Amino acid sequence: MKKLSLLWALIAVVALALVAVTAGGAKTDGAGVAAGPATASAPGGETFRVAVVTDIGGLNDKGFNSLANKGRLDAQKQLGVQTRVFVTRTASERIPNLRAAAQQGYDLVIGVGFLMFEPLNSVAPAFPNTKFAGVDVPFELLKKKPKNVRGLLFKEQEAGYLVGYFAGLQAARKPAQGEHVVGAIGALKIPSIDRFIAGYQAGAKRANPKVTVLVNYAQDSTFSDQAKCKEQALNQIANNAAVVFQVAGGCGLGALSAAKEKGVFGIGVDSDQSFLGPHMLTSALKKVDVAVLQTIRAARQQGAAFRGGYNVIFDVKSGAVGYGKVSPRIPRGDITKVEAIRRQIAAGTIRPPQAPK
Repeated sequence: MKKLSLLWALIAVVALALVAVTAGGAKTDGAGVAAGPATASAPGGETFRVAVVTDIGGLNDKGFNSLANKGRLDAQKQLGVQTRVFVTRTASERIPNLRAAAQQGYDLVIGVGFLMFEPLNSVAPAFPNTKFAGVDVPFELLKKKPKNVRGLLFKEQEAGYLVGYFAGLQAARKPAQGEHVVGAIGALKIPSIDRFIAGYQAGAKRANPKVTVLVNYAQDSTFSDQAKCKEQALNQIANNAAVVFQVAGGCGLGALSAAKEKGVFGIGVDSDQSFLGPHMLTSALKKVDVAVLQTIRAARQQGAAFRGGYNVIFDVKSGAVGYGKVSPRIPRGDITKVEAIRRQIAAGTIRPPQAPK
């Protein structure tokens, strides 16, 4: 328990500081490994090769992992690099997949998801000539401080604030039984999810001081158990939530399903999930694909000069976080108000909080 307490204490500090199959267990997606044309060269003249290692949830999570894979495919098409994806199906596959990618000589290996921090800390020091990057992995959490690892982090609180503002306006327009209530459901209480929720709370309160924000966690470490998130969403809707924001990957699709069934608005996460239906108010965008593409481009151009040992931060100002398509049922005036908030966030005059209340 003492070790766990120290770990979460360190995570809190980091959050505040944000101002193919092998014997080792590597697996590919069911459609096979996609490899790009061997036309792009690193500064040394050799073909540049990139591996993306997903986290649990798979390529069809309609969010985080699928976006990382999109960034890989975009790099393959735009930059001509050779790529491969390693799909992680269980927690025990994280380390073997990272190790397999490094052993097979990939120049850059990108691990996807916060829970990759321990596997990267274990694998990266053994392959000092391989460049690594971790999506949602704060470099500060890596105890061995491997200088060949770069953290790719996002100001999720900014996207959360924007969609929270939409939610607060909607709750004021049609309060259930006279109460102004909106909800947010996270898969786990981890920094990236907490930042989304913190921004959502603050944005909803900015739009509607009377609003109550319900927050629950499904405790789904697989990010795929839709039943768990649906149960949480149904409970929130029973407590008059007019909007449900899912921050839970594939699990969160269950929450959005509950919103559809009960006739309330849902808010998606990471990718634009408006395709799910007219019940979608909007989505909190976290453009993992942009971060992956930009990181691959930098690594290919810089070669050995590609630096690790620190975090790159993606935010509203850089266009890497924001909100997606807005329901046509939402008044144009709401969008105008949220756009004004977006500009203030980009300018630094509004700074959404990073920790939920």
